[in-house]
Amino acid sequence: MAADSVAIIGAGLGGLTCAIALRRRGLAVDVYEAAERIEETGAGLTLGLGAQHVFRALGVQGAVAAKACPAGNLPFLHYGTGKALMGALDLGDGLGDDGSANIIRHIYRADLQKVLLAELGRLGGATHTGHRLTRFEQTEDTATALFDNGFSASARALIGADGVRSAIRAKLVPGDAPRFTDHVAYRFLVPMDRAKPFMDLGRSAIFIGPQRTFNRYTMAQGRIVNGAALVETGEEVPEGWSTPAPLEELQAAFEGWHPDVTGLIGEAGAIIKWGLYDRAPLGTWSQGRVTMLGDAAHAMLPFLGMGAAMAIEDGYVLAQMIARHSDVASAFAGYEKRRIPRTSQVHHASKVQGQITQSIDPDNFALAGAPVNNREMMEFDPTAEFT
Repeated sequence: MAADSVAIIGAGLGGLTCAIALRRRGLAVDVYEAAERIEETGAGLTLGLGAQHVFRALGVQGAVAAKACPAGNLPFLHYGTGKALMGALDLGDGLGDDGSANIIRHIYRADLQKVLLAELGRLGGATHTGHRLTRFEQTEDTATALFDNGFSASARALIGADGVRSAIRAKLVPGDAPRFTDHVAYRFLVPMDRAKPFMDLGRSAIFIGPQRTFNRYTMAQGRIVNGAALVETGEEVPEGWSTPAPLEELQAAFEGWHPDVTGLIGEAGAIIKWGLYDRAPLGTWSQGRVTMLGDAAHAMLPFLGMGAAMAIEDGYVLAQMIARHSDVASAFAGYEKRRIPRTSQVHHASKVQGQITQSIDPDNFALAGAPVNNREMMEFDPTAEFT
């Protein structure tokens, strides 16, 4: 790897977006992924408008939208009666579109990752699997990543895009412990042929009840339903995708809810639960020739569905700043100036949204002043400055 290139740690959505944006600006880039194989992990995610502005700027929005499901008005429904409290029922078929409409979409994370990997390969960017970072070193001119397989890579800039358990962040901010937020999330998938009897209230819906939220929407051209249940609890559960949950536990948490909720839960296969943690916002993400993006820099709660979008926005803006400045310090300073205020706002708003949503009395519904209705924040275009 040439010392004038950029090294990205992590082949997640933010890292791949950054790599594509760098290649489109003619810069050399290598992505290093700890996993031996990039497999289908995770579940569904929401693509906010900011992320889709980025994909349009990078020329991949058509390919992304073809794999995604257009979202309607993301209706909030009463947990018991199914009455629409806000928004309208989403009665769409879940089929992909050409991406021209400026709407929120849902997508299976693995489908989006495949699109981005293919585009990076087409542009000549390299992705190296089986490279788990152990440490990094810096000089005045280069940053060097050292991996557990004995390989090392020197670059003009090193970017930590390695998620909530970031090895880069652990080195930059030692002792920075995540904070449990008293919430646990359950995730599961159901094939549409089994989910169909419980989808009369539309393709996507957010059921809200006392200290509970149940969100479901289709992915993969409407063939799969993604279920995400958020429960306020004192049980501290680890982060990540490694903790299974018995069906009976999830059924007990949503006992007495609308039949579309309980019926869909009854069809769940493997159920994974993980504790929801956040981290205190940082005043800087960079040290010398090393910086961070996405969850490594600003892990946040999922109540606005903006976590993936923030990583994608980060990746795009960071690439533009690296391309604009030959001096890495100036590039990182410009990146942080643009992204820290934005991500800090969304980080706080996601927490507030969770407090509001989980405390709502659905029989006396009021959400007009909630962050989800902040159009300036939710519709922000990170590409406007660069196009």
